[in-house]
Amino acid sequence: MYVIFKIYKKAFLITFVKPFNYSNVIADMKKVLLTTLFFISIQISNAQLYFPPTSGNVWDTISPANLGWCQDKIDTLLDFLETKNTKAFIVLKDGKIAIEKYYGTFTVDSLWYWASAGKSLTGFLVGLAKQDGFVNLSDSTSHYLGSGWTVCPPAKEGLITVLDQLRMTSGLDDLVPDNYCTDDTCLQCLADAGTRWAYHNAPYTLLDGVIASGTGQSLNIYLQNKVKTPTGMTGLFVPSGYLNVYVSTPRSMARFGLLALNRGNWDGNQIMTDTAYFNAMTNTSQNLNPSYGYLWWLNGKPTYLVPGFQIPIPGPLMPHAPMDMIAALGKNGQFINVVPSQNLVLIRMGDAPGVGEVPFTFNDSIWEKMNDVMCGSTSVNSDIKNKTEINLYPNPAFQTVSFFSAIEDNYQIYNLLGENIKSGIVLSGENKIDLTGIESGTYILRIGKRNSKLIIKGQ
Repeated sequence: MYVIFKIYKKAFLITFVKPFNYSNVIADMKKVLLTTLFFISIQISNAQLYFPPTSGNVWDTISPANLGWCQDKIDTLLDFLETKNTKAFIVLKDGKIAIEKYYGTFTVDSLWYWASAGKSLTGFLVGLAKQDGFVNLSDSTSHYLGSGWTVCPPAKEGLITVLDQLRMTSGLDDLVPDNYCTDDTCLQCLADAGTRWAYHNAPYTLLDGVIASGTGQSLNIYLQNKVKTPTGMTGLFVPSGYLNVYVSTPRSMARFGLLALNRGNWDGNQIMTDTAYFNAMTNTSQNLNPSYGYLWWLNGKPTYLVPGFQIPIPGPLMPHAPMDMIAALGKNGQFINVVPSQNLVLIRMGDAPGVGEVPFTFNDSIWEKMNDVMCGSTSVNSDIKNKTEINLYPNPAFQTVSFFSAIEDNYQIYNLLGENIKSGIVLSGENKIDLTGIESGTYILRIGKRNSKLIIKGQ
C-alpha cells in the first residue's frame, strides 16, 4: 500500500502543482487508476503464488492428487518424455513444484543450455534497460552499434530499430548461408525494416551489444544485478560461435518462468515496473506474425509463421496447449511454457526429441499428454476435436504420409521458400501421399483452406 500511496502523492503533485487543465486532470487520474489496479492485481497474484527462497534448493511442492489430477496418466507422460531424450521436466502450479523428473545422470544441479529459449530472457532484459532509461526502442540500432554494422545502404540500415530486433522485423535476409553470423557481410537487406517478419538469429544476437552499449555493463553483469540477485536464478550467457547461449539449472529456468507468470514481480518485488513493455512483449508485436511478441511465442492466435517460411499457417501454434500460453522455445526442445489462466509453468530441457521434430510439434505433443494428466482441465482449442482436423502419420515420414479426411478437398505441399512442389486431390476417407522424389527436410501440407500441417520428410 505504501507504493500505491506514493503513486497517488505523485499524481496529486503533477495534477495540482502544474497549471490547471481539466483534460490533464482526467488523463492523470486515469493513469493513477490503471497503475493502482495493476499493483492491486499483483498483490492478489502474490497471495496466490508461492516463491522459493532466493538461495538453496528448498522449493515447496504440491501433490498432483491434491490438485485433482489423474495420477495414473503421469507415468505415461514421463515415459513419453524419456523416449524423447529429455533430461529435465518440471511443472509448477501456483509456484509450487507439482511434477519434477530428471533422467539418466542429470540432476537438479546439472547445467544445460536454453538455446533460443534464451531469446525470451534477452527480451525481458531489453525491457529492463528501457525502463532504466538506457535503451529507447524507437532508436536506430546504429545508435548503439555504430554505423556500418550491416552492408545495407546507410539509409536502409538506419531504418532498423531496436524494436525491429525484438519482433523479428529487421528486414535483413534470413536466408543467407549462415543466419547466425553477425559479421557485417552476413547482414544484407532484403526488405525495409518493419515490412517483413523472419526468424533471424543474427539481429537478435546483436541485442546483446545494444544492452551493453546502452547500460555500460556487460550482458551478464546487468542480468546479475537486475534479475539473478532478486530471484535466485543462476546461470550465465556463454559465448558459442557468434551466439551468446544461456546455460543454467532446470530450476533456474523454472524461476524465470515464474517471474514471467507474475508479470515481472518476484514475491512482491516489482522487477519490471514498465507494465506497457511487459504487455507489448507478451502480445502480438506486429501484423505479419500474430503469434510473436518481443522474442516470445504466443499461442491461441489465428495464424502463425514458422522460421524460414513466409506463408501464414492457420490455427494456433500449439492446439493442445492452453490458448493464453506464452512460450520461450529453443532448439532441440528447450521449453519455458507460461500459462497465466492456470498459474502454470512447464519447462523441459534435453537433447533433440527425434529426427526432424520441430519445437512446435514436440511441445504440442507434451501438452496433449499433459491434458490427460490434468484430467482434461487445460483450455484446449475445440478445433482439435472437429471432424475436419487432419492428423498425419507417420510423421516424420519417408516414402508416404497418410491421413484421414471427412470431406473432399485439394492439397498442396510447399517447401520453406514458399514454392509449391506437389498438389493433388483429397478424398473422403483414408488418404496417402507419395513423397518419393521429395528431398528430406521440413514442408507444409495445406489442405484447402482449413488445415496446414508440418511434414518432416526423413532420409
